[in-house]
Amino acid sequence: MSALTLRKPAGEITIFEHEDWMVSKTHKRRWRLALTVISVTRVLFSLTKKVIDKEGPLLRTFSFVAIDMQPIHEDSPPDETVTLLTVDPKELGDMVRDKNSESLSQFGGAKKVALILETDVKKGIKGDEADLNQRKNIFGANKYKKPPAKSNMAWKDGWYDGGSIIVAVFLVITVSAVSDFKQSRQFQKLSTESSDIRVEVVRDGRRQPVSIFDVVVGDIVCLKIGDQIPADGLFLEGHSLKVDESSMTGESDHIHVDEGKPFMLSGTKVTDGFGFMLVSSVGMNTSWGEMMSSINRDLHEETPLQVRLNKLTSYIGKVGLVVAALVLVVMLIRYFTGNTRDDNGNKEFNGSKTKFDDVMNAVVRIVSAAITIIVVAIPEGLPLAVTLTLAYSMKCMMADHAMVRKLSSCETMGSATIICTDKTGTLTLNEMKVTEFWLEKEVVLDDTSSNLAGKILKLLHQAIGLNTTGTVYKQHSASVPEISGSPTEKAILSWAVFNLGMDIEEVKKNYHIIHVEAFNSVKKRSGVLVRRNNEKIIHTHWKGAAEIILSMCSTYYDSAGVLKVMDEEERLQFGTTIKNMAQKSLRCIAFAHKEVVEEGGQVVEKLEENGLTLLGLVGLKDPCRPGVSKAVESCRAAGVNIKMITGDNVHTARAIAFECKILNPHEDLHNEAVVEGVQFRNYSPEERMEKIDKIQVMARSSPFDKLLMVQCLKQKGHVVAVTGDGTNDAPALKEADIGLSMGIQGTEVAKESSDIVILDDNFASIVTVLRWGRCVYNNIQKFLQFQLTVNVAALCINFVAAVSSGKVPLTAVQLLWVNLIMDTLGALALATEKPTDDLMEKLPVGRSEPLITKIMWRNLMAQAVYQVTILLVLQFMGRSIFGVSENVKNTLIFNTFVLCQVFNEFNARKLEKKNIFKGILKNKLFLAIVGITIVLQLVMVEFLRRFANTERLDWGQWGVCIGLAALSWPIGWLVKYIPVSGK
Repeated sequence: MSALTLRKPAGEITIFEHEDWMVSKTHKRRWRLALTVISVTRVLFSLTKKVIDKEGPLLRTFSFVAIDMQPIHEDSPPDETVTLLTVDPKELGDMVRDKNSESLSQFGGAKKVALILETDVKKGIKGDEADLNQRKNIFGANKYKKPPAKSNMAWKDGWYDGGSIIVAVFLVITVSAVSDFKQSRQFQKLSTESSDIRVEVVRDGRRQPVSIFDVVVGDIVCLKIGDQIPADGLFLEGHSLKVDESSMTGESDHIHVDEGKPFMLSGTKVTDGFGFMLVSSVGMNTSWGEMMSSINRDLHEETPLQVRLNKLTSYIGKVGLVVAALVLVVMLIRYFTGNTRDDNGNKEFNGSKTKFDDVMNAVVRIVSAAITIIVVAIPEGLPLAVTLTLAYSMKCMMADHAMVRKLSSCETMGSATIICTDKTGTLTLNEMKVTEFWLEKEVVLDDTSSNLAGKILKLLHQAIGLNTTGTVYKQHSASVPEISGSPTEKAILSWAVFNLGMDIEEVKKNYHIIHVEAFNSVKKRSGVLVRRNNEKIIHTHWKGAAEIILSMCSTYYDSAGVLKVMDEEERLQFGTTIKNMAQKSLRCIAFAHKEVVEEGGQVVEKLEENGLTLLGLVGLKDPCRPGVSKAVESCRAAGVNIKMITGDNVHTARAIAFECKILNPHEDLHNEAVVEGVQFRNYSPEERMEKIDKIQVMARSSPFDKLLMVQCLKQKGHVVAVTGDGTNDAPALKEADIGLSMGIQGTEVAKESSDIVILDDNFASIVTVLRWGRCVYNNIQKFLQFQLTVNVAALCINFVAAVSSGKVPLTAVQLLWVNLIMDTLGALALATEKPTDDLMEKLPVGRSEPLITKIMWRNLMAQAVYQVTILLVLQFMGRSIFGVSENVKNTLIFNTFVLCQVFNEFNARKLEKKNIFKGILKNKLFLAIVGITIVLQLVMVEFLRRFANTERLDWGQWGVCIGLAALSWPIGWLVKYIPVSGK
């Protein structure tokens, strides 16, 4: 039996079996010829088709071959319309995919389809390269389009988790750096403006003003009263030139500069006289520059809050690692024991039947879940929140006369337990005023006395040698000449000019100064030797500490102006008067004089020191600033101890301390409350540590004594704030936890060494800084309670879900959104809370108190338990309760979780008080931030579905989320009825 296969032009394959008839040889040749023609025609047709497809239609020619083949077997009519080249691949694909029998019948069955596809049901297709290429061109290759491989940049989906973490870190670093940089630039600008002083120099024979920064070595600088010396130099010439070097040496005595003592230091001030200086050193080569370079080092000491936050972060990190490790182990055990199932309920791991790729994918998913637990545990938003809180408070403190140079000092001030303050200029006005005047045993307290003018006038006449006829009176003159001299001299002479109308120029015109003895801190006196024009009588005048001048006197004037001899009893009475004045915080100054007649042409050049006549006693007082005593009482009520450190004597220091309420007359009567610097420094280390808490006032102190006290207090565990205005205060300012420099009196060195600059030099402003510091600390505690509630709830829900089902409902992106964006806005909202009076009713937290109190734990755990409960109900029963898909259920969990934090933000406003809405309408920024938070969450859920892995929610589902979240308000109110201690 044999078979003959024919191909028709339509591409059909017909098989004729001929068992009953024979074909002649002629017929065979004809059939072979026809077969050859058909094959050649098919090849030409196929080639023409390819050319047309590639290059377009061919031009018609007259050379062509047309063959008309009639069907041999009339029982199998060919389908002239459907061929291999014209069949629709999509139609074939849809027929099989949809299991469409009707469509198969239209084709004529499976064998008919085989004919159309030129497939031999016995031998298959030809399989040569041309046939295979043709079929691939028509129907395509049997390959599936795979998504493009993710690059290392992962721009489409993979960057969400990693990118979110990078953005979080970038925001924390950027905000902190920008805030510190702006504050540094602000201080630098203020410092540059205040330092750019105009000085007068001699160049090319002419005086000309220049900037202090333009002074060069070799310049001759003209100096007068009130000028700041711009550089180190040497005295050339001048008259009665005195310099205040207290900013450099700490000594309040004015140094007399002349050819014998020609050295002048930069940064000091001229207090009297005038002169010319040769500049020898400028910039960092000066004594001031050397001091600046020595204080530019950073101690890198952590603040109390930084210590607490580091401990807290370390503890949270350890908890997160332990929980993550536990989750990893449990989920791996669940997977490899076959207890983890996919969405269809099938086991994910079936031993050796499971492909290696599937196992690796499952392991990666489990590790990702564990890492997500760590993401939940670590409060990524906390550093940024603290920085934002401090930056906002710093801006507000500028309006309260406090410029913060170091952000962390805001919160440190809230922990302060001790404030060591100067007296002059801080507690007092630094304005000396005459409050008492003693003639003999009679005191003149004010200008209401009818004979005041006569007594003072007579005294001054005798003091400077004027008689009544030689004085020009200008009662209450509006034109008063400039009065030079030390602060004490200015105070006395100004008082005399304004109250008596004396003309100082008359004194200067009629008297010639022979010799001046400058004030000496050892002798505590100053004197002048003068002679009236054209007279031989030399007048010796002394002024100084009353007890020193008293010891030089042997006579005195009584109230009637009669000269009397001073016996021992009267000397004791004067001594008692001096002591009583000192106990009233008065600086007691005595005046004495003696007349000497020149004889035999002998010139008198030495001031007499014995046999003087006491003219009178003047009580000078630097009044306390208004409101100081109230501010001190506020500090004491808040548990902050105030210690006064001054260079005054013990009696004056004690009197000022009583007036400012630093000393309590009912409590601080023991001798250990007031000590002198020399006594304090001579204590043994054990004695100092034992007595340091009892000391309230340290008199006659040096900068070293102040530094020593700060070090001892810190060793005792106190958080110490120190005020200072001089260059010599720099070590103590750097050593203290908070250095407070004075903006008006303070030197640049002191300001550079400090953390906060008090712009108005007022102690009341220091108390304001204390209030703000406590407010900052309290706001950080509020935020910390808010943040930890988020972390505890998210940690619990992800842990339970991961262990029970092997999946986590909150993704890493969602958790970062809550921890960073939500908590950053929450920090801003809580940072805008202003200081309240109740902050000053609490004791300071110091160094050792825990950052998270029991009250905070009570509030935190109540909210966390509630949130975990409702989120777990949604996790395990949400699909059945609401009849939603897995993705919608996870979105409900995420949305409810976020809205719980929004409502809990209101609870965090008050840690102890039940009324969380008190004063909320005054804080417009808080309400605005809450509104922004809700809008951002709406955008996150409804419009950023791919990024956040969420699904859109309908109105009913939003209502359920809001209702569940709102229940946190009554829970927060009820839980505050549970009594706990404050610590």
